[in-house]
Amino acid sequence: MKVKKRHDIFIAEYLKDTNATRAYQVAYPNVKYDTARANGAKLLQDEDIRALIDKELERIKSEKIATAEEVMEYLTSVLRGEQQSEVVVIEGIGEGCSEARTMKKKPDEKERLKAAELLGKRHGLFVDKKEVELGGAVVYMIDDLEDDAKKDTNNGNSS
Repeated sequence: MKVKKRHDIFIAEYLKDTNATRAYQVAYPNVKYDTARANGAKLLQDEDIRALIDKELERIKSEKIATAEEVMEYLTSVLRGEQQSEVVVIEGIGEGCSEARTMKKKPDEKERLKAAELLGKRHGLFVDKKEVELGGAVVYMIDDLEDDAKKDTNNGNSS
């Protein structure tokens, strides 16, 4: 896939805001607007250029989306109290005046509990199992109807 240097510039500029006309004008600064509009559209039809743009868009997209592992690591760090968030606090400075400032805060008990709950759900820790014997065979019953009932109620349905 051999692409001209100006096409590289066009691709880099196009990826900034997906405006082919503007990208073409940056790559070819001495062209008129109508020419840039027509030729920018043509460049987007070129298979090699389109393939490079699509490849780069896919890379950018995958960098912006958290993986399951990242989510699990984050929830674990919240559970352990390792994360810090920035909060605004108001402090009195005298004579009825106050001042706002930001400070770092570790997760409180509620936030840590929520992280633990989400991790527990992911690992299947909160499923009630009941053992019942029927004619010599052991049957395990999983009680997840309560969760389904909550979902139905939240969706406007009744069980």
